[in-house]
Amino acid sequence: MLDFRTDTFLAVCETMNFTEAARRLHITQPAVSQHIRFLEKEYDIKLFSYCNKQLYLTQAGEILRKRLMTMKNDQLAIMNEIRNESHKMESLSIGVTMTIGEYAIVDKIADFLISHPEINLHIHYGNTTQLLTLLDEGMINLALVEGNYPKENYEHKNYSTEEYIAVCARDHIFKEKFPETMQELVQERLLVREPGSGTRNILEELLLARGMGIKDFLHYTEVENMHTIIGLLKRDCGISFMYKIAVADELKSGTLKEIRLSDFKMQHDFDFIWEKGSIYTEKYIGICEELLKKRGSYID
Repeated sequence: MLDFRTDTFLAVCETMNFTEAARRLHITQPAVSQHIRFLEKEYDIKLFSYCNKQLYLTQAGEILRKRLMTMKNDQLAIMNEIRNESHKMESLSIGVTMTIGEYAIVDKIADFLISHPEINLHIHYGNTTQLLTLLDEGMINLALVEGNYPKENYEHKNYSTEEYIAVCARDHIFKEKFPETMQELVQERLLVREPGSGTRNILEELLLARGMGIKDFLHYTEVENMHTIIGLLKRDCGISFMYKIAVADELKSGTLKEIRLSDFKMQHDFDFIWEKGSIYTEKYIGICEELLKKRGSYID
């Protein structure tokens, strides 16, 4: 089990300040320094370095931080597992991004709940950045994300591969007649998700590869809800980029249409992720595989 010195190390990693870590832990700063020196001697490594009076984690320190965070979160999971055993119940927390939670997994979650009445399931909504934070802090066991994430830091299993498209109202009149490239869309009003969203992150990378950015659009509107963006698209308030699955019904009914561009065609993965090296990896893989077996009838 983890001890007080590893708690001190993780507090310093979070604050990057010995004084602030001491304040949070209600101990003295010399005690913090002593705990860090003990760990450096124990592992025979340097955990922190200073540059221009700023504290930084060394590469070895970052490895230790990741492993100790996983151990800490596994410890919390073990405690919950033991508490739940007396009630013959099990708790599972899954984080999902807005697009996935609203359009891609409801049927599968329903099947899973019917098959596992003994599980108390907690579903957390958030953008990709928020879910990574919840996962790192042990607040959720699994996350199903749509955006880019540091794959080297997490175990992962593919859920699906989805088409990412440009979309607008059926009768939208473009500023540039018949646009064929992303550059020819910059006169349009762009409806875009908030920073941290996987949907936005992918768009930003696509634009960057073309030497562009969101601020190149003459007008843009940030919206923290996919339903609202789709509603605004239906009212011809702009264009947007999103997963095709989110507007499958609108495309089928003809209220929205895909903007087909010669320099833009993309697919992206939806991935289950969890902490690398977790002792619950086998269990999480089993849960992922069960959800994958129950894939429903939504439109890819």
